[in-house]
Amino acid sequence: MKFKKYEGNPILKPNPSNEWESLCVLNPAVIYDEDREEFVMLYRCAGNDSRHQIKMGLATSKDGIHFERASDKPVFYSDFCEPDGGCVEDPRLAKIGDLYYLTYAARAYAPGKYWLDVWEEGVSKAPMYLEDFDVFGEELPQMAKNNITVSYLAVTKDFKNYKKLGRITEATVDDRDVVLFPEKIGGKYVIISRPKFKNVEGLTMPSIWISFNDDLLEYQKPELLMTGEGDWEVQRIGAGTTPIKTEHGWLMIYHGVDKKGIYRNGAVLLDLNDPRKIISRTKDYIMEPDQPFEFEGFYEGCVFPTAAVVKDNTLFVYYGCADKYIGLATCEFDKFLKYLVEECKIDD
Repeated sequence: MKFKKYEGNPILKPNPSNEWESLCVLNPAVIYDEDREEFVMLYRCAGNDSRHQIKMGLATSKDGIHFERASDKPVFYSDFCEPDGGCVEDPRLAKIGDLYYLTYAARAYAPGKYWLDVWEEGVSKAPMYLEDFDVFGEELPQMAKNNITVSYLAVTKDFKNYKKLGRITEATVDDRDVVLFPEKIGGKYVIISRPKFKNVEGLTMPSIWISFNDDLLEYQKPELLMTGEGDWEVQRIGAGTTPIKTEHGWLMIYHGVDKKGIYRNGAVLLDLNDPRKIISRTKDYIMEPDQPFEFEGFYEGCVFPTAAVVKDNTLFVYYGCADKYIGLATCEFDKFLKYLVEECKIDD
């Protein structure tokens, strides 16, 4: 079963009128706000500066398709001197109680124009932008060469004012694609992430891990949840959308990368009471890049899902396109769940 891409894609493009989002808009977090009766989107964006300073913008929609920018300024960003001062990337949103929690990837130093580097077997080897730290001495540039990504947590009520709560993944491990479950399970908060652990026996690629804890910031040692299986996910896999609670389990859309660096998407159902257990998993991909705007960007051949919303039995899946645009794909929610339960069930 494949998702249907909206014929008017991409639904959001770079805005030349605002320098801070003139180059790219991508990888959005989207929720449906029942009080506002509208879809709310936080999207990653950047202008054409040499540091490639990544920020987040805000957009809203009544139908989940046609989004209007809600601010002429970025609503979430980092200060140069903050731990996440290099960039804030790839947001995901989870509502717990009356608050919206934002997980995001960040670096201490800006990434620079990573797409200008040499490509090897279709995979970009991103050069990290070496900040000018002469005023601080000679040691910091060496630190910048180890400019790994870690993930952070912030919280908001109105999507305009944010409180940064701190780091939620290890400081010494490159770890991103963090999604937070929208409720406690067994009395504990749960996150899924994609740490680049090294020297893990039997593991050949960055994979999806799961962690639990009593509070939102400190998590227990991650446990391996799933790794790549099909040809379309042999290089790495990572979490995509915030899990959606259904009667059959927690639904999550994820991404997989093949040996040429092409991103495709799959789906899993996780047990409601113990999300370490996989109930169903698509064996084949459910979406792949096949449109010009999914190749003509800064990462050729990429559909990167970061948000899923269910409204009136329609599953809206929002995704980044080639690191430049935002696309939308949909399906009938009940039919998709039936497909997962009946045709993708994992044998006990």
